[in-house]
Amino acid sequence: MASPVAAQARSLLRDVALRPAFLAARSQAVQLTSRRWLNLQEYQSKKLMSDNGVRVQRFFVADTANEALEAAKKLNAKEIVLKAQILAGGRGKGVFNSGLKGGVHLTKDPKVVGQLAKQMIGYNLATKQTPKEGVKVNKVMVAEALDISRETYLAILMDRSCNGPVLVGSPTGGVDIEEVAASNPELIFKEQIDIFEGIKNSQAQRMAENLGFLGPLKNQAADQIKKLYNLFLKVDATQVEVNPFGETPEGQVVCFDAKINFDDNAEFRQKDIFAMDDKSENEPIENEAARYDLKYIGLDGNIACFVNGAGLAMATCDIIFLNGGKPANFLDLGGRVKETQVYQAFKLLTADPKVEAILVNIFGGIVNCAIIANGITKACRELELKVPLVVRLEGTNVQEAQNILSNSGLHIMSAVDLEDAAKKAVASVSKK
Repeated sequence: MASPVAAQARSLLRDVALRPAFLAARSQAVQLTSRRWLNLQEYQSKKLMSDNGVRVQRFFVADTANEALEAAKKLNAKEIVLKAQILAGGRGKGVFNSGLKGGVHLTKDPKVVGQLAKQMIGYNLATKQTPKEGVKVNKVMVAEALDISRETYLAILMDRSCNGPVLVGSPTGGVDIEEVAASNPELIFKEQIDIFEGIKNSQAQRMAENLGFLGPLKNQAADQIKKLYNLFLKVDATQVEVNPFGETPEGQVVCFDAKINFDDNAEFRQKDIFAMDDKSENEPIENEAARYDLKYIGLDGNIACFVNGAGLAMATCDIIFLNGGKPANFLDLGGRVKETQVYQAFKLLTADPKVEAILVNIFGGIVNCAIIANGITKACRELELKVPLVVRLEGTNVQEAQNILSNSGLHIMSAVDLEDAAKKAVASVSKK
């Protein structure tokens, strides 16, 4: 049976790919705040869609209450929806530290938009997916409110098992799609797309029909599906999820809410999109780690984990937990390693007052263990490491690396395998 850390780490990695989420620990051991490496606000995703021919609600973005009021007047809509722009979900049921309840409000009066925005902008909004203190709202989206006569679900994503993109849809939208898949799997429809041929009109038409769009709406929905696929390719997305993908009483097919995830490897050719990355809601330590191509996620334990690869990170967190310890973080060094990265990683780890021991677990496939060892010894000397350090290295140049560590004159505990490393790290904390 998987430990709570394993379950959370797997959920975390899924959410990194799908959506931002706050994962409460099943035990008292850890609490994870998962993040995508590229964070776009709702208004940014909708602008991308609108610029590529996908139909969304008319909207404006405001930084001040006065701007929100003017935007509401300019919309000249029958009804207006005001949305606080933060990356966490559950905004509608959130609470501001200004006293205002709800991060999403409907009104027909532009003046009310200004009054509500005054209680949103500059204040923290707490939802089930944010830290207790909430997240500061710097912008609001002022949009035309449209009635939805029917809600469906649509997503385009990369599927390894299909070696390419897959179109996934359900006539049941506006709810958690995982629940639909579990309770009514017959309501989930898939279309495998040939990455070289692209989406065929027959596939778009079939998906539109499976989603329940009838008559002229079927062609309209198929057209929107094809435009969403073109956007998916154009921006190097790993997923475009529209929920709800709905229809209005007036006979329009509209993408009411969307989440777009991007392939980090495409940053070099998607510079404009990656320049929109909103890091304002990240912990400062996460932004500092990103400067050195390190991926850091804070936990609430006391044993720091320094690894290369997300799978190894999960295994390391698991085995620490199973040996009675609590991981303090999830720090992934990645594959292209330099000594400076190792040094900066130690700098980040030792800056956390909760850390009482450090466990280094490196499997040197494309990573040179000797580079890791040199970085470790440099960090220990220059940072005057005060906490116990356990190192388990395996793979490329491991013998040279072990010689570097053993001849350093530093108090570094070597481990023969991961189990041994975890036991030594937990024991070093227990002795304190």
